[in-house]
Order: sequence, then C-alpha cells, then structure tokens
Amino acid sequence: MPIQEALQVAQEADLDLVEVAPNAVPPVCRVLDYGKFLYERAKKEREARKAQTKVEVKEIRLRPKTSEHHRSFKIRNARRWLMEGKKVLTRIRFRGREITYPEIALEDLKNIAEELSDVGKIEQSPKMEGRTMFMMLTPLQKN
Repeated sequence: MPIQEALQVAQEADLDLVEVAPNAVPPVCRVLDYGKFLYERAKKEREARKAQTKVEVKEIRLRPKTSEHHRSFKIRNARRWLMEGKKVLTRIRFRGREITYPEIALEDLKNIAEELSDVGKIEQSPKMEGRTMFMMLTPLQKN
C-alpha cells in the first residue's frame, strides 16, 4: 500500500509505522507501538545473555624441575576441571638458565596432554611466550 495510506492507518490506530525489512522489495512495514517493541526486544536480548554459558579457564603452573608426585596431583585437578567442562591452561615457567632447555617443557606438556587425552583435547598447542611455555586444553564434547 502507498506510504500515505499506511501512515493514515497507523495514525487512526494511534500506533507507529515501523519499517521492519528495509532491504525487501517493496520494503516491509508494520503498525505497532514502537516503545513496546523496543522494550520487548531489549528483554529478549537480556534473556539471551542470561542463557549464555561462560567457560571458566583454570590454570596449572609447573616448572621444568617439578617432581613427579607434584605433577600427578596437578594433573588430577586438571582432569576434574575438564570433566566439569572447564578449560585448563597448563603453564610451565622457566627460571634462570632453565630457559635454555625448552624441549624439557615441551616434552612435559606433551605428556600431560597424553595423560588427559581421555577427557580433553589440545585447543592451543604448546607455545612459548616470554619465560613461559603454555598449552590450552578444552573438554571433549559429550555425545
């Protein structure tokens, strides 16, 4: 219908003429209360934001010289967190001259990933950043 006629219909109903699909041919308009429309849309966006799940990232910190016992209970915690659906950041920090042997840390991270392969997978492969090497593990999808 022509614009003037649509405006007349909206004015008679004491409502607003709102363009819904401007890219359509011809453009699509609706007669509605614009304030109520904005309120409903904001309410839907708030509900959608509430429904989103935030993925928590937990971190385990080790050193190249960390003992096997200490590493095993850190891995146990990481396993529990992955089973709860949290991501795990595994960080190995170098001190002093340890940085000259990054292959030790790389091997440790690979062993940790292998031990946790039944509950998680590598999201970000081992990467060196400054004096730390880290790797991100993410939980496996449950089917």
